[in-house]
Amino acid sequence: MSRDETKSILERPLSKGNQEFSLSLYTLLFAEMVRYCQDRANSLDDVADMLAEMGKDVGWRSIDLLYHREKKNKRDNKILDILLFIKKTLWTKLFGKEADKLEQAADDPRNYYVIEKEPIICKYISNPKDKSSLNCAAFAGGVIEATLCAGGFPCKVTTHWHKGTTFMIQFDESVVNREKA
Repeated sequence: MSRDETKSILERPLSKGNQEFSLSLYTLLFAEMVRYCQDRANSLDDVADMLAEMGKDVGWRSIDLLYHREKKNKRDNKILDILLFIKKTLWTKLFGKEADKLEQAADDPRNYYVIEKEPIICKYISNPKDKSSLNCAAFAGGVIEATLCAGGFPCKVTTHWHKGTTFMIQFDESVVNREKA
């Protein structure tokens, strides 16, 4: 019996896991999530809200694991640092590539934008003409919001069609004041 076999599961280190994922399985799972939400919702806004709530569950669970694996439990305490963590690390782990852009609004220091030209989760989701305003990337918006809130940066994230899909992050005033101090 080797030394690792005698350790309990709690004493073993977390593995890095397989860095690859099956795109077809990923899109099938997401398509079923969208269908589940559509079957239970009364409006398109309800569908987007339900997808965002599902994304929040993923975000809350992902942040601790990623901080442990990638940053050795060192937390970010600046807005730009956590946004870059989301744009690079979180996005790469969840969607297989970095987000396309990260921008700050010129008119409001509380607003930031994560821009994804073609979100992988929406690549194979086709909306009928009567549901063309539905943006299924609301799921990823929920992931972003939960990740920021769990990291100590309370905010509200909305998903819009602009330059592809834009996730508008509006931080609470307390976060901006903390940043200035």
